[in-house]
Amino acid sequence: MNKNRYLLCLLLCGVMLYYAIPRLSIETSGKESLFAIAWLMLAFFVIAGNLSAYLFTPKKQKHLSRKKGQKPRKTRGIAN
Repeated sequence: MNKNRYLLCLLLCGVMLYYAIPRLSIETSGKESLFAIAWLMLAFFVIAGNLSAYLFTPKKQKHLSRKKGQKPRKTRGIAN
């Protein structure tokens, strides 16, 4: 479930970048350029965080037959 969320966030960030990059102008001077650089840096951090979380999330372990906190089952042995 979490991996799907990370992938969705990556895709949404890609769509926002696809829409925003042609409209942001870094060449101008002043506040507009500062805003464009700050927005692109924030988008880079979002992509980096979601990509690292997607790639390095531990895999789910298979359901163990014995849950934590339960006592081990006693087995019947052969009586001598």
